[in-house]
Amino acid sequence: MDTPYTYSPLDGVSGDNSLLTPLAGQAQRTWRRWVGRVAFASGGLLSATIAGSLFVVDAVTRASKVTSFDTYTFTPFELDLPSEDVQIPAIDGDTLSGWWLPRPETDRVILVCYGYRNRKSDMLGIGAALWRSGYNVLIFDYHGHGEHAGTRVTLGYRELEDALAAVRFVYERVPSARLGVVGFSMGASIAIMAAARDTRIDAVVADSPFAAQRNPIIMRMRQRFHLSWSGRPVLFFADHILYWLLGYRFSDVEPIRDMARLGNRPIMFIHGMKDTVVDPSDSELLFEAATGTKELWQVQGAEHCGAYFANRRYYVKRIVSFLDRALRDDGVRSAAIEEVELEQQEQHDDQDNNQKHKDNGRPRAAVLGMRLIAFPRLHFVHPHRTGH
Repeated sequence: MDTPYTYSPLDGVSGDNSLLTPLAGQAQRTWRRWVGRVAFASGGLLSATIAGSLFVVDAVTRASKVTSFDTYTFTPFELDLPSEDVQIPAIDGDTLSGWWLPRPETDRVILVCYGYRNRKSDMLGIGAALWRSGYNVLIFDYHGHGEHAGTRVTLGYRELEDALAAVRFVYERVPSARLGVVGFSMGASIAIMAAARDTRIDAVVADSPFAAQRNPIIMRMRQRFHLSWSGRPVLFFADHILYWLLGYRFSDVEPIRDMARLGNRPIMFIHGMKDTVVDPSDSELLFEAATGTKELWQVQGAEHCGAYFANRRYYVKRIVSFLDRALRDDGVRSAAIEEVELEQQEQHDDQDNNQKHKDNGRPRAAVLGMRLIAFPRLHFVHPHRTGH
């Protein structure tokens, strides 16, 4: 009976095959060693990636430390502002602390949303300016921030629910409110997402918003670790860790996806062109995605949320002019509108002169160092309010 043929890698090699057997064994051992090394390196790389992901998640969400000095801060008292300490019911049954700066003669209200790891006292400057401009103002603390520090923060996920709770509080307080939201950084992104979810918000001012939560995280990773595409695996695992730890993913905080839901409600974007925290292109993307009345104000030389500090007086005039247009329905033109329109014309004239007159090959600096990307004469149509 014939023996079944079994193929051997050494078939067809002339001579004594026994001489080649040690060589074949050596090759197999070398191959196994390389497989082991690759597996070890891969395991090490995977471990390093997961460790990096854990670091990113912890850095983003880590609870702020609570100290005995946290209450040593400014309040409306120091600015001689009339105010009321209020407690805002949150969706989880907790209450959020806030300050209500009243203007009983009007139903116009501005809700102020601050940025990542800030506190409501940080907003007293702009809050006071808005109050002096004739608005009721509500400033409040999110979970994990200010008076509620000590729990993890979520860079816009849970904080959005807190902002929506503040909106509900406004309408319980002033049922006929004409409401604008002014937000900074994370708070600007929250303002956009809140307006997409509650149509009673009539206008938004978004200073230095991110288009998606992952964007400033990627930017920070590139700055700190010099990672580009190689940081994607870190974000992949960080996304899953976020969901496991806090129940949300990066994709749950993407204002860019909500822009169309604002409809024709007016929105103003502000961004410093030297921003190293949120890329100025994020505001450009959001501006392009907006479908209603919109305005983009880009400030040359300004860092993150730096437009206010570039020229406080003009900043206040600019946003008050915008809000007056958005929230007035009596046809009366405010002084702020007229002042800003005059300054806009002067700036445009200055820009025209820059094109005509050169100084050593360089155009003269524009007024205040600010470049206006999109500044049409705005005409606001109030959307139909629901839920009043």
